[in-house]
Amino acid sequence: MNWDDARVFLAVCRESTLRGAARVLGVDQATVGRRINALEKSLSATLFLRTSEGYALTAVGEAALLSVEKMERSALDLERQIQGLDDRLTGTVRVSTTDSLAIDFLIPAIACLHDKHPDVRVQLDASTQILSLAKREADIAVRNTRPDNPDLIARRIARWPVGLFASQAYIDRHGVPEPGSLFEGHDLVVYQPYLQTQKDLTLVSEPLGRGRIVAALSSSLLVRRSIAAGIGIGEIPVYTGELDGLVRLWPERTRPLPYDVWLVTHADLRHTARVRVVIDEIVAAFAGTGE
Repeated sequence: MNWDDARVFLAVCRESTLRGAARVLGVDQATVGRRINALEKSLSATLFLRTSEGYALTAVGEAALLSVEKMERSALDLERQIQGLDDRLTGTVRVSTTDSLAIDFLIPAIACLHDKHPDVRVQLDASTQILSLAKREADIAVRNTRPDNPDLIARRIARWPVGLFASQAYIDRHGVPEPGSLFEGHDLVVYQPYLQTQKDLTLVSEPLGRGRIVAALSSSLLVRRSIAAGIGIGEIPVYTGELDGLVRLWPERTRPLPYDVWLVTHADLRHTARVRVVIDEIVAAFAGTGE
């Protein structure tokens, strides 16, 4: 099996449909189907069961997958090592981050980068989905979690306490909640993943027992915008709350865990010239915000 066939095989394994694999590979669905049929014929083996729900691996296909994943790791290692020797200030650097960090920090960093190095193009992915640096889905990640992969180089570029905020309009309508009141009589906005992972939800260590959760948001930017719109009280990093001109409530209280921002890249890419200049601009954009 050559690497081109292996890529098609992996795409079908991971997407389970020809259409999904075609989208990932950037080809048409019929091409993927032909390539899989030809691969099975050349190996004299059935790799997939065709079902109404998509393509499922056979026992032979599962055994092939282990070997093909090794091929993928070797190919990606070679690609990273070659790119790590590239000293040209040209080409694309893929950056993964959140929507909130993208707006406040990454876009200004890209603007500065473009002024200095116009031939370096940044492909920015801002979502809650964490892309894989090991699989070359991204070259740099700027996130609030530190990875545990030993091949990745992680640097903390900001640390912010997390506080309780509301808009002035909300305070004018509802007043400020009393500490210990469990937010009785108040509207609250929360980060949706917290509802799914925490049994006893709190905001700056205050239980929500008597408050009303009126909005659950899927990203930190949506939480910020909801607080600014006066929908309710919410917990966000102090730096961003002050940046948005919001009113901090109970300033003596913070969430037990601060909000850390990590810049992560693969060890093989950290000396690539175009990756290095993008890293420098991102670090400069966070300088002085809190560390």
